[in-house]
Amino acid sequence: MIRIAIQKSGRLNTESLALLKSCGIAIDNGKDQLKASARNFPVEVFFLRNGDIPQYLRDGVVDLAILGSNTLVEKGIDLEIIEQLGFSKCRVSIALPKGISYNGVKDLAGKKIATSYPNTVKQFLKEQQIEADLHIINGSVEIAPNIGLADAICDIVSSGSTLFKNNLTEVVKILDSEAVLVQGTKITEQQERLIETIRFRIQAVLRAKKSKYILLNAPNDRIEEIAGILPVLKSPTVLPLAEEGWSSIHSVINAGDFWEVIDQLKAAGAEDILVCPIEKMVR
Repeated sequence: MIRIAIQKSGRLNTESLALLKSCGIAIDNGKDQLKASARNFPVEVFFLRNGDIPQYLRDGVVDLAILGSNTLVEKGIDLEIIEQLGFSKCRVSIALPKGISYNGVKDLAGKKIATSYPNTVKQFLKEQQIEADLHIINGSVEIAPNIGLADAICDIVSSGSTLFKNNLTEVVKILDSEAVLVQGTKITEQQERLIETIRFRIQAVLRAKKSKYILLNAPNDRIEEIAGILPVLKSPTVLPLAEEGWSSIHSVINAGDFWEVIDQLKAAGAEDILVCPIEKMVR
């Protein structure tokens, strides 16, 4: 049995459950449940507060966790990240009230900074050789400057809309964060094998998200040139068409290079290009 911790609520919770579902792990969880079992895999999922998860991993209460890497920097720098998951991306940044003059990090000297990430901020200030006062708040730090509790805040930022609504301006990014898979410290050999199975499935899902399946038609005298454009796992699949002198070419491209590759293929003579999403990609 593997016990996996995920965030109790919020975006990270939703995307973590979606990942497990994509890995073929069906979770029967109802509203306000703190623990749920999978129907088809030896897994229990614990729904916990994000900040509590690192200690549960150390204590052996859970074996794996999906959480933000910013939480590890703050509370679990000793724990092992075994997979970068690429979703729930955000950053930890310092923000000031709009209209406050800011010319660089040295302007933070002597200010009172409200934050839920004191260890992260302390390390940043130490690296920058800046002395500042920290006011530790659990949640809703954005209001602190408006009520005179602090001169600045440090918090996670995604779109920046919360800062905007609270009349704050992001001035310096401390670190980037994304969801990661973290392993606990008390894993048995049997659990290690189950963890490798989970990682294998996760890697197949993540590869698929980064790739697109492409099909196109091309004159036979252009196949070699087109094959040279396509970044493939091994080599493209080439099938003859009913029309003499033409073939259908099937391959995989990087989703991030989509338009650049399409332009090159069209210039090389490719026609009737069809691009499809990939659900899983197993190596």
